[in-house]
Amino acid sequence: MITEAPKATSNTRSLISVIGASSVGTLIEWYDFYIFGSLATVLATKFFPEGNPTAAFLSTLATFAAGFIVRPFGALFFGRLGDLIGRKYTFMVTLMLMGGATFLIGLIPSFESIGYLAPFLVLVLRLLQGLALGGEYGGAATYVAEYSPVGQRGYWTSWIQTTATIGLFISLLVILVTRKSMSKEEFDEWGWRVPFLVSILMVLVSYIIRKNMHESPLFAKAKAEGKTSTNPLKESFGNKYNFKFVLLALFGATMGQGVVWYTGQFYAMNFIKTVCNVDAIQSDELMTVALLMGTPFFVVFGWLSDKIGRKGIMMFGMLVAILSYRTIYEKMYQTTNLKNKQEVVASFTADSTVASDPKVAGGSIKTKTVTRAYTDGTELTEVTKLKIAADPSAEPAKPEIKRTVKITDTDRWSLIWLVFIQVIFVTLVYGPIAAFLVEMFPVKIRYTSMSLPYHVGNGIFGGLLPAVATYLATGAKEANTLADKAGTALPYAAPYLEGLWYPIIVAGVSLAIGLIYIKNKAQVVD
Repeated sequence: MITEAPKATSNTRSLISVIGASSVGTLIEWYDFYIFGSLATVLATKFFPEGNPTAAFLSTLATFAAGFIVRPFGALFFGRLGDLIGRKYTFMVTLMLMGGATFLIGLIPSFESIGYLAPFLVLVLRLLQGLALGGEYGGAATYVAEYSPVGQRGYWTSWIQTTATIGLFISLLVILVTRKSMSKEEFDEWGWRVPFLVSILMVLVSYIIRKNMHESPLFAKAKAEGKTSTNPLKESFGNKYNFKFVLLALFGATMGQGVVWYTGQFYAMNFIKTVCNVDAIQSDELMTVALLMGTPFFVVFGWLSDKIGRKGIMMFGMLVAILSYRTIYEKMYQTTNLKNKQEVVASFTADSTVASDPKVAGGSIKTKTVTRAYTDGTELTEVTKLKIAADPSAEPAKPEIKRTVKITDTDRWSLIWLVFIQVIFVTLVYGPIAAFLVEMFPVKIRYTSMSLPYHVGNGIFGGLLPAVATYLATGAKEANTLADKAGTALPYAAPYLEGLWYPIIVAGVSLAIGLIYIKNKAQVVD
């Protein structure tokens, strides 16, 4: 066992001040990071070529995932800085880097204006966001933990854990307010830029708050005694004993925690919008309510982990998620499945228009809009756009079909409760994990050592989830379409559930490793 400095003492008032300053900055970084995911369906139409909405959406999710992939590199770079020069100054840098990149995304011209330079610039800025976030979280969690009394770290660091979900919550809220303050056409044209541009104000406020913070007491003490590391990377990953705990933290905890987090919040949101076709404003509203209801449980489970240990809570969260995901998502799908509802035949309307294609000389666009209503109050709008070339011999374009379902209050609350259950799973695995990671590594290499497994688990395994799961579900749907055309048996009974195999398998592996190798007590005593 590694043992170190005597325990830190802090009074509650200064601790609240430290947590407040740390949390505000971290919350804003999460807000910046998640605007992109929250607006994925809109960004797909702005920064990628038209003609194949599914490919554009997958490209957007891939760009979104790129930010996650570089997070481990940010963890290494900024983690090393944090262990060399201190926690405070390092996450001041990450805050400004994140805010600047987010602001600039809001200024990039569309694909229509500058072609492939648009997605390239988005990718570069998304990578900078990922690097910044890679350095932020480890610093904030370490900073708060090193101020917290021993025996209360689960409770106090759980406030930092709320910032990721609150950041997503605020991003949805800002988007919702922006959508409601203008027409749908205005939002699609320029309104989507507002949430990106607003972030610069939040970052400046956070910078002012953070600049008055002091260095963590444990790091300051270690520095005064000459006990800080001169080569954190080598001591973290070149030391076999410490590296063993880095791998254990990754494969036994953060890998599973990452996929549970991103399934319960991001995949749920994408599923509701793109598979259930629920109206964008209704989707954002119900996600906002579910996140608001679930967020206090981060603190509940962080506090509980101080009483009964971190391991049992995190492992239980993975287990119930694995066992219930397919049931929950089947229920979500069937709640909005129009085949389960009775149509009011007399309400059917259909309207067709033909207009010139502004992008193709001599071309035209035929738009057919169909509306249907159902006895329970559900409404469907289906818009089919078909581009007609000026040359009659040209190969006909594939029609673009967009369905929007406006659901009833009853169905809305059904979806809210189903998302809320998933958020509870998230709070079980995520509430205690900051304290768990901090207590695995000694002060002098803590920032570096805990940041890497956290960001590989969340950035790689979790961040890839929306793209991988969407790809799996899309592939299953296309396989069914081909089989139907060929007159053969359909290979998938529920193609919309196929994407869930990714989080189920990853969390299952992490659960098995965690149950066997993780101990239910702190590895390091400060």
